Amino acid sequence: MNARNQRPEPPHGGATYRSAAYTSLLPWQVRERRFAAVGLGRRGLNPDDVYAFLDRVAVDMAAVYAALAESRRETARVKDGLRRWQADQARARNERDQAR
Repeated sequence: MNARNQRPEPPHGGATYRSAAYTSLLPWQVRERRFAAVGLGRRGLNPDDVYAFLDRVAVDMAAVYAALAESRRETARVKDGLRRWQADQARARNERDQAR
């Protein structure tokens, strides 16, 4: 199988690593991207340009999915904390009511 078609192994913790100079793609950049045609006697787009762009889109998508997963973990943590707090408050209220 071609390395381009293989799913990359996620780095430690699923985060993507890149330089601080890297800027993520914006949706308008994807929509407006145009590729150079291949040389004389051939039809279509330059495959190297297309694959380079697709690799960049894949990196950005991986970052978005990693951020989404982290957001979901944080949401679950907050919900769990809120449920515990509500249970503690209800228990304390019941104890106060029984003490009266």
